[in-house]
Amino acid sequence: MFTIKTLNAISPVGLAKLNKNLFDVSVDADAPDGILVRSADLLNTIFNDNLLAIARAGAGVNNIPLDRCSEQGIVVFNTPGANANAVAELVIGMLIAGSRNVAAAAQWTQGLAGDPAMAKSVEKGKKQFVGNEIKGKTLGVIGLGAIGSRVANCAIELGMEVYGYDPYISIDAAWNLSSQVHHCVNLNDMLPLCDYITIHVPYLPTTKDTINAQTLTLCKDGVRLLNYARGELVNTDALLEALDTGKVSGYMTDFPTEALLGRPGVICTPHLGASTPEAEDNCAVMAAQELNDYLKNGNITHSVNMPEVHQPRAGGKRICIIHKNEPGMISQITALTTEAGLNIENMVNKSKKNMAYTMLDATGAVNDALAAKLSAIPAVVRVRIL
Repeated sequence: MFTIKTLNAISPVGLAKLNKNLFDVSVDADAPDGILVRSADLLNTIFNDNLLAIARAGAGVNNIPLDRCSEQGIVVFNTPGANANAVAELVIGMLIAGSRNVAAAAQWTQGLAGDPAMAKSVEKGKKQFVGNEIKGKTLGVIGLGAIGSRVANCAIELGMEVYGYDPYISIDAAWNLSSQVHHCVNLNDMLPLCDYITIHVPYLPTTKDTINAQTLTLCKDGVRLLNYARGELVNTDALLEALDTGKVSGYMTDFPTEALLGRPGVICTPHLGASTPEAEDNCAVMAAQELNDYLKNGNITHSVNMPEVHQPRAGGKRICIIHKNEPGMISQITALTTEAGLNIENMVNKSKKNMAYTMLDATGAVNDALAAKLSAIPAVVRVRIL
């Protein structure tokens, strides 16, 4: 029986994927084997020694201490693409709403309450909210993953000219991207072409302030920006200065801050990107399936701190080893399995940055004594026998 602790409200549709005969799911588990989380801040949380995995029901993992998890042999999962449609729909909606000044116009209209000449006031006042159609305009998409590719494809269908920049685009994303999207190999080459720019990359030290004073100088005068990825991707000081000078005519974001609220041309929404029941269900289902497969079978899918590893069972018992990505690890591991007289039926080893994962299916005396010897290898972080 595995114990799972839930933080935040996790969709029952996802929790139903965890067999009650194998998983004890609760909000107050003291020493869980796994954690299901959405937005709860775990950065300063002390994890129990037996915690094996954390599954984030969403894409961003900046609320989870990844380095510390790797050091403790805790696999961290996210759910890329599960909320992609919800975010992409919101981005397209805000692209149109921002272009047509819908938010400001709607707020102004509320002030007409009690006006006996409302019809005349409407016709007179609407001139101040004249906006642009997006058809025929140029959209630049930074990041062509599950969300960015959907936004790009939808914009093509709406008649926009679309340029995309993503030096790390995956094969799957490339296959799903419309052939009409122009691929840019350099961000600086794309920026001057765009009437609208939308950013869809994860927040990392290397992506912080992707939109900054330097990149903004390359943009068209009056460009409109959309940020429904992470607030830290746009440098606030540079943005505010660009709004003051007219370099940026509009900024639509899901990440309000004190500096942005009340600024003309800025539309802030309260992190609505994945706030649909469909997205919450999709994220919870994917997160539960990731936990289920890892805890039961040792397979790793969609981990942000460990390599992607999965193989079908080949008989015997399964040995799962998280270790540092160092030379000579395979020989040290197989020396111990040979000493124990095991027959390795199947074996896979993969690495991700400074971490690696070795999984063996073996017959013979696969027991706690072997696990102890494997754990004693200096670079080994965690050993599990399934």
